[in-house]
Amino acid sequence: MMAADLQPSRLHPRDLGRTATVGLRTRRLRTALSALGIMIGIAAMVGVLGLSESSKSELLAQLDRLGTNLLTVEAGTGIGIGSGELPQEAAAMIAQIGPVETTTVVSAVDDAKVYRTDYIPEGQTGGISVQAVDLNLLDTLAGAVADGRWLDAATGAYPTAVLGAVAAERLGFTEVTGSEQVWLGGRWFTVIGILQEFELAPDLDRAAMVGLQAAADFLDDDGVPTRILVRVDPDQVDAVMGVMAATANPENPEEVEVARPTDALEAKEAADDALTALFLGLGAVALLVGGVGIANVMVISVLERRSEIGLRRALGATKRHVASQFLGEALLLSLFGGLGGVVLGAAVTTAYAVFKGWDALIPPIAIAGGIIAALVIGAVAGLYPAIRAARMSPTEALRTAG
Repeated sequence: MMAADLQPSRLHPRDLGRTATVGLRTRRLRTALSALGIMIGIAAMVGVLGLSESSKSELLAQLDRLGTNLLTVEAGTGIGIGSGELPQEAAAMIAQIGPVETTTVVSAVDDAKVYRTDYIPEGQTGGISVQAVDLNLLDTLAGAVADGRWLDAATGAYPTAVLGAVAAERLGFTEVTGSEQVWLGGRWFTVIGILQEFELAPDLDRAAMVGLQAAADFLDDDGVPTRILVRVDPDQVDAVMGVMAATANPENPEEVEVARPTDALEAKEAADDALTALFLGLGAVALLVGGVGIANVMVISVLERRSEIGLRRALGATKRHVASQFLGEALLLSLFGGLGGVVLGAAVTTAYAVFKGWDALIPPIAIAGGIIAALVIGAVAGLYPAIRAARMSPTEALRTAG
């Protein structure tokens, strides 16, 4: 009758928390080192996911700013591909395509070189090219002037030049006052502007740009386009790409190459995704190592605390009480590591995003997933030591205790 009235022994959550933190409070250095493995693994995962999201956000903002409707048309080069030149009238024919909004011709003036002064030997070009361009180049490429001004109908017909960002640096120009000149194609050209870097046409950063009319009048350029930049209706990009080659060069469409520069940005993002998977894998390995470390620490803790286990069992603690104590200790250890890892990963992500000029984004799934992953690792790692501690009989534990 009395046996039927006995209630199963229960460990109050407050008492469970107190007993589970005994080992952590009395062995603080070991606790910190054990949690470090989990923290590194979680920080790696949160950091990688955060940086990936921040990078993608920046890419989307960049694509929105630059537009994905820019196409470049160039003549194919290589053995058996053809002359490597587009027809003179290619830009005019492309402009006839309905969804085409603007066309911009870029013509390389191969015979002209540019120098800071006329005393520099001819071979020392500094890798700077001369490009004759349409006056709407900046609008087409979403470019911007860093100092000075861009070509217009007046300056584009006279010996004036605008320097790309890299070209200006190599020629030693940092600002434009109106008196700067360069020795270009055997005569002086006045520098009227310096551009910011182009995100969609980095080769133009290393060029001195002159108007098409000035190139024809002063540099004897034939104006044959080496590249045509085309803005099209964003909803008709694929359709325009399908007819672009045949329109630009009806006789030899196979000699025309059509590309979308923003594809390179998206390809770069795809490569970054591959690196993200790699770093996530490394984070998982760090988590596994952290879990093994916790299991090892807990097993050692069980051996070191046999007298405590034996005494608790002798005073009435059940197997479940002892198992709960050590399992709770492992879970707390992992939780500390997980929280530290989330904070560390978020801090690294924020610092790197600020350094790169991005908006820092920490996905909620990374925070929640990091803490859950840490708890799961802690539960798995602490299960065996908890069972081992619970299976100790009071007499065995007290007898074998040092």
